[in-house]
Amino acid sequence: MICAIRIKGVIGVRSEAAETLERMRIRRKYACVVLHKTKENLGRVNKMKDFIAYGEISDDMFEKLIEARGKPLDKSKKIDAKKAVAEFKKGKTFEELNLKPFFRLHPPRKGISTKTHFPKGALGNHGEKINSLVERML
Repeated sequence: MICAIRIKGVIGVRSEAAETLERMRIRRKYACVVLHKTKENLGRVNKMKDFIAYGEISDDMFEKLIEARGKPLDKSKKIDAKKAVAEFKKGKTFEELNLKPFFRLHPPRKGISTKTHFPKGALGNHGEKINSLVERML
């Protein structure tokens, strides 16, 4: 599973990039999505590497993300984070799991450099270290 977090804001983004980010459902700064690892999603993520931070999210961190920031579509039903992670890995969508398909996060504690790429800054491929960035943003 790929976690993508939008780092750059909406001002001054060219229309092609804005449309791709819209299709990925990362509409605001510090919004996060978790995507299945498909050829199409990897292409989108790689195309937007100058606007987002992305990497391979662990199951534990995905579970924490759902518990802390997951919003239900139907507020009368409760969300079980462990069950949601297992079902998402099997191929279900967030709508089938009664979850909004994006997560709104806080700005990261201790700050980040938003103009340079990883490892000096926050943009681009973080690999497994995306988990520490998500932890700082919960």
